[in-house]
Amino acid sequence: MTSIPPTDIYAGIERREFHRRKLQEVLEIEWGSSTLTGIVRDISPQGLFVELMPPLWLGATFSARLMLNPILPLNCTVRRVEPGKGNAVTFDLPEESGMEQLKMLLATLPKP
Repeated sequence: MTSIPPTDIYAGIERREFHRRKLQEVLEIEWGSSTLTGIVRDISPQGLFVELMPPLWLGATFSARLMLNPILPLNCTVRRVEPGKGNAVTFDLPEESGMEQLKMLLATLPKP
């Protein structure tokens, strides 16, 4: 009897609840006393991928600002690290007005 290694069980299966939309915007990350700058590659209602070198580690939490007009503040957690590329993160919105701004942004972006 053979068994499938746990890492292969989900290979090729889409586990995201929402599809991400393409976006090219600056993300400013508050990292201690420094500000790191990355580029958001795609975004969904609950997550985004940020190109950042070097990438942060799995589980890292940080506050960030998506540099839209107006700026969209985010509280983020790193969920996946892609060496040489960046981080997939989930986020929540610390300000209530941010949800409406995010909905309007996603409505303007092309569907995948």
